[in-house]
Amino acid sequence: MTVSPAVVDSRGIWDATFGLPEQVAAAAEAAREVDGLPGHDDVENVVVLGMGDSGFVGDVLTAVAAPFMPVPVTVVKGYVPPDYVGTGSLVLAVSFSGDTEETVEAATAAYEAGAALVVVSGGGELVRLSGEWDVPLVPVPVSIPEARTALGAMAVPPLVLLEAIGLFPGAQQWIDLAVDQLSRRRDQLGRDGNVAELTARRIGRTIPLVHSSQDLGAAAALRWKCQINESAKSPAFWNVHPELCHNEVAGWGLNGDATRQLITLVNLRHDAEHPQVSRRFDLVTEALREVMADVVEVRAAGEGDLAQLLDLSLVGDVVALHLAGSEGVDPGPVPVVDDIKHVLAAGDDARTAPANRT
Repeated sequence: MTVSPAVVDSRGIWDATFGLPEQVAAAAEAAREVDGLPGHDDVENVVVLGMGDSGFVGDVLTAVAAPFMPVPVTVVKGYVPPDYVGTGSLVLAVSFSGDTEETVEAATAAYEAGAALVVVSGGGELVRLSGEWDVPLVPVPVSIPEARTALGAMAVPPLVLLEAIGLFPGAQQWIDLAVDQLSRRRDQLGRDGNVAELTARRIGRTIPLVHSSQDLGAAAALRWKCQINESAKSPAFWNVHPELCHNEVAGWGLNGDATRQLITLVNLRHDAEHPQVSRRFDLVTEALREVMADVVEVRAAGEGDLAQLLDLSLVGDVVALHLAGSEGVDPGPVPVVDDIKHVLAAGDDARTAPANRT
């Protein structure tokens, strides 16, 4: 993807984003070389550790693999793994930087509890510990500029490893279909007037509220929210059907004079929706249209849940980049996030310390 010289992009986020199809294919190939995995009958549960963009790996796995797996999957975005983690657990510790303090602490606790550990990381303390503990490591390429542009490199290897163990048969087929769809979508997003450009234009300077449905839709909606936060430096919010029909929808009864100036509803649709959820989208959209600045719908394409999730994610990533570009915002740096990490890692005198990226 060639970016206009007028677009500020100090870390090459645009090019990295448009390289997602190749990144997914390369990640799958690299993961097939990993050995030292536990046997099928040795795994009683799977736990995914990660924060921020690295933590999204667990959301992907939960959406596309967990429904078909014979053991439960838990995603931990914090410092402490569940008490049940032990010798029957397969723990996937994911950190782009390798220095995410929550993930390092949780991984250490899991290892000490006797869990089978696999590290997915680009360096730092987790890579060092993987060598010390002699556990499998899936390296994240250091050429990737930011965690949020490493979606394929971090989310795809766990699917391949689960297939190798026998817990998620057919993963490679779904990955191949995802690569095909991402290539088609990437080509579309490179053209003038594409869906991401038009969606960003309609959102403008309003605050997007992203609605989707459970499983892959929920993961996609979260991805959109986080990408807009990090790349466009803008507020964004998300919720999912059918839950939002039991609470959030009641909150739009007042203040319509304000919300219709401030908020754009973005509906993310996919083929795995329950029929009643499809009806709920229509009913909620009809109820909210008059209190929203605009209502935009984006539909997933591709065959299979993984392809549709990654398709929606790529569109959202590019929407966030267009929102950043329209305001002259550099999508790369996230100084407030880095500052918080510095202070937590080394105390109040750490504001000038080097950053650790999730």
